[in-house]
Amino acid sequence: MATIDLIFFDAGGGHRAAATALKTVIEKDFPSLEPRLIHLADVLEPADVFRKVLRVDLQEIYNRMLRRGWTYGSGAGLRFLHRVIRLYRRLEVRLLYEWWKDRAPDMVVSVVPNFNRPMFDAWKRVAPGRPYVTILTDIADYPPHFWIERQPQYFICGSRRAVEQARALGHPPERVFQTSGMILQPSFYDLPPLDRAAERLKLGLDPNVPTGLVLFGGYGNKVMAKIADRLEPLAGKLQLICIAGRNGKLERKLRETPGTMRKHVVGFTTEVPYYMRLADFFIGKPGPGSLSEAVHLGLPCITVRNAATLPQERYNADWLADNGYGVVLKSFRKIEKVVRERVLAGDELSKMRTRVAAVHNRAVFEIPAILEQILQKHA
Repeated sequence: MATIDLIFFDAGGGHRAAATALKTVIEKDFPSLEPRLIHLADVLEPADVFRKVLRVDLQEIYNRMLRRGWTYGSGAGLRFLHRVIRLYRRLEVRLLYEWWKDRAPDMVVSVVPNFNRPMFDAWKRVAPGRPYVTILTDIADYPPHFWIERQPQYFICGSRRAVEQARALGHPPERVFQTSGMILQPSFYDLPPLDRAAERLKLGLDPNVPTGLVLFGGYGNKVMAKIADRLEPLAGKLQLICIAGRNGKLERKLRETPGTMRKHVVGFTTEVPYYMRLADFFIGKPGPGSLSEAVHLGLPCITVRNAATLPQERYNADWLADNGYGVVLKSFRKIEKVVRERVLAGDELSKMRTRVAAVHNRAVFEIPAILEQILQKHA
């Protein structure tokens, strides 16, 4: 049995979700592989300068920023992060080397950005010749030094754009693989039949009124309350399902805001596929996970791309617009006009639904077979 270390961290929820999804599929369908989940923050804790100075680790800084919507200037913050990583690189490599030297797997698979250079350098010292793989959990890279580094390794990409970026940096075609999309949880597949009308009634919603799903990742975002308020004039013609995530304050605000708009509000839930199947379209930030989940379940998307959009998520909005899977705005200030004119009127929603229905994302089942292929090559 070949052991694989799946390296993740908790800056946002997508990296852990991708790692656990792969682990679930590998354990179920690939008995020749043994996946091990490794939390990078646990290994690098002595090198976390942010915890030393601010008494808060890097992941928590990032997640607080997401919860509070403090994303303006995030490009400059990312460049600062890269300088800190370079400054502590020797320590990071030593910590990773010490971690792996007595427990080296047959393969390392990273689903985290920014740290792939020090991780690769440590792995090269521990097990030269054994494969190192980076799986991009963004639709495309945000160079330099975000996902794709100039080092002899493998890449698994969820889009043609990411493949082109890897090859442009000199990586040979046999080391760059493309899947049919982003990694989704296995719970998004093989879903049982659903009576949408009956389930909407259970939630206090009208079975015959167009329904939007508002979701801004696992930590929510205060802009959700503003979106609900701006859509209030469409009460009776529209209803909402709002998933606030791990943001109790936002959840309470969404529940308590006065108005006549029908809303069903939930906090953190593992039943996202259920709620998406009850909706007709999606409203949210251009996160690769949320957009891919919505498109996979047939929902056209409304999102934004502006100075506050995280740099690594800007291409996601371009991907959405270029493929006709949804509408990209500069801000949510005009959300009511867009929903009124492009969702509730005419046939544009129907056309977008046809385009997203043609997307068949099986990446979470394709990747373990790719990893097995790479291991066989190095056997």
